[in-house]
Amino acid sequence: MKTALVTGSSGFIGYFVADALLAAGWKVVGVDSMSDYYDVSLKQSRLDLLEAQKGFTNVKGKVEQPGLLTKLFNQHKPEIVIHLAAQAGVRYSLENPMSYFETNLGGTLQLLEAARAHPPKHMLLASSSSAYGANTEMPYQENTKADHQMSLYAATKKSTENIAHSYAHLFALPITMFRFFTVYGPWGRPDMAPHKFTSRILEGRAIDVYNHGQMRRDFTYATDLVQAILSLIDAVPDHLTQQGKYLGDSLSPVAPHRIVNIGNADAIPLLDFIKAIEDATGVEAQMNLMPMQPGDVPATWADTSLLQSLTGYVPHTSVREGVAQFVAWYRDYYKI
Repeated sequence: MKTALVTGSSGFIGYFVADALLAAGWKVVGVDSMSDYYDVSLKQSRLDLLEAQKGFTNVKGKVEQPGLLTKLFNQHKPEIVIHLAAQAGVRYSLENPMSYFETNLGGTLQLLEAARAHPPKHMLLASSSSAYGANTEMPYQENTKADHQMSLYAATKKSTENIAHSYAHLFALPITMFRFFTVYGPWGRPDMAPHKFTSRILEGRAIDVYNHGQMRRDFTYATDLVQAILSLIDAVPDHLTQQGKYLGDSLSPVAPHRIVNIGNADAIPLLDFIKAIEDATGVEAQMNLMPMQPGDVPATWADTSLLQSLTGYVPHTSVREGVAQFVAWYRDYYKI
């Protein structure tokens, strides 16, 4: 059996990635600190489902802990690595900036040092659509200049792309950075808008809607994101043989390093997303219309043509379908 190392394996996206790899016959070594940034019991529920499956090994620890990942690389020798562990959240970065430096930068550096000592066949590292920052030309394309990040979270994600590129160049490590766009779905984080909106709507409380609702997001369903990530496993970047092979490719001219958007290729008005939650719950939302939050952007929209060229896959779940699935999970999980 092939072995994959997944960091952040008890997190929202990490759980789905690990579960899909196990279903595909991989052995999965999952690393997660089980931090209390949000409800640990939700993480534990995800972990319980993974530990019930054959081939899963759980390691509790922080990716930024010196030597932990090097030890795991040496012990398990993973063929692929999917790095999802991060301190998430744009707004929380205003309250606790140090955690973003420690986990997002320090953790990624520990991972790259471990890979330098024990090179895997392919590393797939999570970045974010927030790396596009103040760009207004849409849809976002991977080769678009991205120098004006709007939040500390976004700045750390863009920095990990740059650090990973230097390691790819210096040590011939094949690295794909994927920028994902507003992921939602079952098992989603309580600090994310779909969870907060659904909770408040079902409880009859008003929801906070920023920029007076004048926002658009490329909402991407969780299982679509995971299918795209798994499809990229075999799309190993090679700057020596693939240069110019794909139109609009972000492949570095000096390193086996590539950036790939993963989104639904559509900018959905936030008010339409809220309407989908209203329809799924059967409850009309009460809204507190508020100004834009610091660090936020009014719109995101992914160009996914490179993903399609590399893998043949394009995320496709509609917001109406995805929201209905999320609300059904929410009612079941919280016994509502």
